[in-house]
Amino acid sequence: MTGTGLEREAAVDRIERLVDTVESERMPVPVREVWVYGDIALGLDPVERLDIYLTKDVLMRDDPDREDEFRDSHGVKGVGKSVRADWAEEHPDYLRANANGHAAPEQCLAAHLLNIDGTDTASTPIHLEVCNASFEDNVTQRLRGAQLREDYTQLLDPRGVCLWADGVRSEEAFRKLRESELALPTLSAALEMLGMDDDEAQEAAQEVHAWRSDQEGVTVRGDVV
Repeated sequence: MTGTGLEREAAVDRIERLVDTVESERMPVPVREVWVYGDIALGLDPVERLDIYLTKDVLMRDDPDREDEFRDSHGVKGVGKSVRADWAEEHPDYLRANANGHAAPEQCLAAHLLNIDGTDTASTPIHLEVCNASFEDNVTQRLRGAQLREDYTQLLDPRGVCLWADGVRSEEAFRKLRESELALPTLSAALEMLGMDDDEAQEAAQEVHAWRSDQEGVTVRGDVV
């Protein structure tokens, strides 16, 4: 790691360990896809910020009868409903709640996956996006929302690479990521491909880059589409 981000090799190693963990360990909710996007997909070195996207399933039925147990023992509501009760029992240190005291799947996933090497991640430049929609679908949804609000800071960078989906790892995607073989356009050009005109795409790209440069340490965002 450097003062401006993660060395590229370290960034790829980190995402590979994350995929290993998703494959081998029980997660708080089912995970369907793992993507990376932005700097790491572009082949930059160092990677100023490691952007990771997880597609998860909404937990519909687990063990709701255990909710009172965890509310009494950990002060967290919704265990057995929004996150798996057996996961919370095995990993109580990773159990996280939102401002209303309910178990927050995206925060639980971040706690479990971003601390996989046992180090303090407070200063590690990683952003984790968690959503029930696929990466490509959420790119479109976020683009529409940003245009309606005229606020481009929450756009999802469309230059993504799927590394793992439905239990299958893409070794070829990892190879290209390690060897910086992916040929991807600038952010403004990618946004134009999605239907933005040139001026709007340039403005949006500038806002996204400015917002990202202001972020520090680990940041997490959860969406339900």
